[in-house]
Amino acid sequence: MADIEQLFDTLLSLQKQKRLPPLEQWQPAKRGQVDIRIDREGRWFHEGDEIKRQPLIDLFATLLRKEGGDYFLVTPVEQMQITVEDSPFVVVDMDVRGQGESADVLFTTNVGDYVLADTAHEIFMIGDTPYFFVRDGLMARIRRSVFYRMVDAGIQQNGALWIYSQGTGFNLGSLT
Repeated sequence: MADIEQLFDTLLSLQKQKRLPPLEQWQPAKRGQVDIRIDREGRWFHEGDEIKRQPLIDLFATLLRKEGGDYFLVTPVEQMQITVEDSPFVVVDMDVRGQGESADVLFTTNVGDYVLADTAHEIFMIGDTPYFFVRDGLMARIRRSVFYRMVDAGIQQNGALWIYSQGTGFNLGSLT
C-alpha cells in the first residue's frame, strides 16, 4: 500500500513542477489557421503527416487554448486555429488510492499530465463515452481500457455506478 502512496505523491509533485504558460494573459494580434489536426486517438498531424516527436506534442499541448468550440495554439505573438476531432487529450492510465467514497483517482494523459479527479476536474459521460476535464475547459476522452478499470473501482448506488475521488462522486451510468 505504501507503493501507491509514494506513486501518487511522486506524480502529483511532477505535475506541480510542470509550468504552463500564462495563455489567459496572451491576446496576440496575429491570428490565423494552421493545418494541425488532433484525431480521436490523440494523435497530432501536420499537413496530413503524423507528428512523431512526443516532446513537440507535449509542448504544443501546453500552448492549447479553447475558445467557444474552437481550439487554438497560442503564443505571445500569434494565435492559430487547429482542428480537434473529438477531444484534444486522451486519458491513457489511471491510479486509484483508497476505495469506495474515500478513493482518489489520478489520471495520466497522452501528453504527460497527471491530474486528480475532483470538483474542478470532473469525470463525465457523453452518451456511453467517458471524458475528463484536464484544465481550462480542455477535456480528455478516457480510453476504454482505463474506463474498465474505473468500473472495477466503482461502487453501485441507487441503480448507477459511481466512482469517487477527493470526496466527489462521479456517475458512470445506469446499471439497468
